[in-house]
Amino acid sequence: MSRTPLALIFFHWLFALFMLAPLAVVVLVSFTDKGYVALPFDGASLRWYRALLDAKDFIDSFRLSLGLGVLAATASVILAVPAAMAIAWHRFPGRDAMLGLLMSPMMVPPIVLGIALLRLFTHLGATGTIWSLAAAHTVIVLPYVLRLVIAAATGYDQTLSQAAVSLGASPWTVFRRIELPQLLPGIAGGWIIAFITSFDELTMSLFVSGVGTSTLPVRMYNHIANTIDPLLASTSSVLIILTLILMIVMDRAFGIDRVLGGKA
Repeated sequence: MSRTPLALIFFHWLFALFMLAPLAVVVLVSFTDKGYVALPFDGASLRWYRALLDAKDFIDSFRLSLGLGVLAATASVILAVPAAMAIAWHRFPGRDAMLGLLMSPMMVPPIVLGIALLRLFTHLGATGTIWSLAAAHTVIVLPYVLRLVIAAATGYDQTLSQAAVSLGASPWTVFRRIELPQLLPGIAGGWIIAFITSFDELTMSLFVSGVGTSTLPVRMYNHIANTIDPLLASTSSVLIILTLILMIVMDRAFGIDRVLGGKA
């Protein structure tokens, strides 16, 4: 068995440190006792975490982003699962056009998509509502779910479904007992990635959100436009920790390799 060269291991660790260094700096800055961004600082303090707990507008935006992410991710799963099953398992006229249409939000710059959705919602009289924001986020995250569910559906052996039907199983029973468990890693991975993408979306949300529907990224952007203080560092640190916990849960429940690969 060949051994990994020491230089390659060193390079991997060096690359990992290079990628994680900005996150480490953000976390360190969040513990400053000063009223401005400073590193190094004289003494560690939880001042800006206490300030975050007192920032009602940030907490409200966090709750909005959390609910919006769940809503958009769930809606994208509901839309992506039947679409992925049709695209992966069947050949029909317009199949490629349908796939291209559903994947197109990944190819359009968010600023262009934001302007287009703003004009659409303005025409419909739905600007700045939570439902228009949820619809916009669903459009953004749908391709991520679709890709992973298609990857899971591509490796599925359809003779299992045919055998179940021949034994008298109904289409709903076949889907619930056989097909859905095979697609579950792709669905779970797509839902989590869609949630994270929706939660982190800024550019498009700047155009679609209203006064009472500012998501957390929009709130942070507006805050940093007026002042630069460690409050954003403490907010970012909390988000880093929550994302890490989410990734650990995903790995424990399904396995990151299986989820990101969309394979059962």
